[in-house]
Amino acid sequence: MKIDYIIVGLGLAGLAFCEELLAANKTFIVFEDDSQTSSLVAGGVYNPVILKRYTPVWNAKQQLEIALPFYTHLEKKLQIEVDQKFITKKVFKSIEDQNNWFSALDKPKLKPYLDGNLDTRKYKGVVSLYNFGNVNKTGRIDTLQLVESYRKYLRKKECILFEQFDYSVLEILENKIRYKNIETKKIVFAEGFGVKKNPFFNHLPLHEAKGELLTIHAPNLKIDFLLKSTLFVLPLGNHYYKVGATFNWKDKTSIPSQEGKEELTNKLKKVIDVPYTIVQQTAGIRPTVKDRRPLVGVHSKHSQLSILNGLGTRGVMIAPTVAKELFNHLEYDEKLDKEIDISRFF
Repeated sequence: MKIDYIIVGLGLAGLAFCEELLAANKTFIVFEDDSQTSSLVAGGVYNPVILKRYTPVWNAKQQLEIALPFYTHLEKKLQIEVDQKFITKKVFKSIEDQNNWFSALDKPKLKPYLDGNLDTRKYKGVVSLYNFGNVNKTGRIDTLQLVESYRKYLRKKECILFEQFDYSVLEILENKIRYKNIETKKIVFAEGFGVKKNPFFNHLPLHEAKGELLTIHAPNLKIDFLLKSTLFVLPLGNHYYKVGATFNWKDKTSIPSQEGKEELTNKLKKVIDVPYTIVQQTAGIRPTVKDRRPLVGVHSKHSQLSILNGLGTRGVMIAPTVAKELFNHLEYDEKLDKEIDISRFF
């Protein structure tokens, strides 16, 4: 079998690259072994503002201009609804915190997103000693539904294999690659934290940050916005909410932990004061990079091998942009943004 590309991994990064290939009529096969779950369990929130420091997310405007039409296209293509738009309400912790909000309004990159009129209302079940600040143009992508639907789509097209990729049988030749019975021109590795087992790219400074989330049922909590405090409370509908998230740099497993559960429930006590039931607890390993930029680029010795990784906590915003950049680099020799190019570590 001769194809243009092999893609290893079908999280948000791999999915976005598939879309670039399909748009260009390129042939490909995806290998997915379910070893990485970060895209499946992610909160999926897109927010152009880092509320902890009142700073703009890196390239947020450009990313959203590409990402939002991208997900609209996928909704129509797959006949699903995954983009839930809402306002994010920041719970102010102090008068100083509130004053910092007004200072942030003077920043040109933040002004389009931060509302200058504070929300002074009280919401049943929400703990708030001060006012709320509204962040506009935020929302959530249902990443679980998106990835599962896309897998079914690729299965129908017969271009996905649910098996582990075996690096040891890869033959890298001068102008092509052989993998078992497949001959291809290029391979894109989009494995998330699984890249640590990849002998071609495991030298890159990718770090694991375990994140855990709870899904709760709280009939007396009636909010239709994302509540951002010491953690986030995200409405899912029918009084179900996703709560998160933890950051654990020591635990390398994707198994929900008692420690994570206790951390989330202890923080949740300070955010809501109504009864709730825990319906589900999930965990995943986020692929993060110290400089908080993705890992995108071509292997220093084998130009047929590329990586698309390190999307961190903002994968839904970043994935469509970096997939497009990598595709244009591989097909049209366009230069990669130096901030994401893996050559910055060489």
